[in-house]
Amino acid sequence: MFWQEDEDKTLPWQAPDDVLDVSFAIQCKKLPLDHAWALSQAVQQALPWFTDEPAAGVHTIHVAESGNGWERPDDHTNQFLLPSRRTRMMLRIPKQRLADAQHLCGTTLDIDGYALSVGEAKEKVLLNASVIFARYVLSDTGETEPEFLQRMATEIRRIADFKVKKMMCGKSYTLHTPQGDLHTRHLMIADLDNDPSVKLQQYGLGGGRKLGCGLFMPHKGIKTLKPTE
Repeated sequence: MFWQEDEDKTLPWQAPDDVLDVSFAIQCKKLPLDHAWALSQAVQQALPWFTDEPAAGVHTIHVAESGNGWERPDDHTNQFLLPSRRTRMMLRIPKQRLADAQHLCGTTLDIDGYALSVGEAKEKVLLNASVIFARYVLSDTGETEPEFLQRMATEIRRIADFKVKKMMCGKSYTLHTPQGDLHTRHLMIADLDNDPSVKLQQYGLGGGRKLGCGLFMPHKGIKTLKPTE
C-alpha cells in the first residue's frame, strides 16, 4: 500500500468531455451475478463498432450491496442480481460515438439467456475527482499485493505522468470467460491532481475495458479512511 499524507486539495478545474459515460435505463428481472462476459458480447453484437474502439468499455451492472438485509452473494455461479427501476447500464465511450451508442435505446439484449431491455440514455461527463475507484483491475495469477501495486504505480506514471502517493487494493474477484478465468482486484487511487484523475478514467489501467476492467469512477469518503497496520 502507498500512503503519504499531504494537504487537502480543491478541484475547481473543468474536466474535458472527449471521453464520457452513457447511462441507460434498463428493464431486467434477473441477471447472473457473473455477467461481464455475456454483457460485453451482447453490447458488441448490437454495436459492431464497439469491439475495435480502444476507448470503449462496458461497466458491469451493480445493485446495492446491502439493503433490507440483502448482501451481495459470494457464490458467483448460481446467484443472481435483481435490478431495480433505478439500476442503470453504463458504457464508457469517446464523445464522437455518442450518437452511435444511442442506437441501443429500444433494443433488447440477451444476457446469458436473460432479457435486458434498454431505455433512454443520458450522458455523464467524467469528473476530476481526487479519489477514484475501480471494482475490477486485471491482476496476474499469483501476483502479491505489493507486486500489483508497484505494477499499477508504474502504469500510472506511464499513462498520466504522475507519481502516485496513495493507493489501496481491496478484495479479489474472478471473472469467468470461455477463454479462461480472469483474476482482478479492487483498486482505489487517492490524492490525484486534476489531469491525472481524468486521464486514468479515460484510459484505465490493466486492460480488459470491454469486460468492465480498469474503468475508474469517482469515490467518496477518503477523508475518514486510514491505512491499516
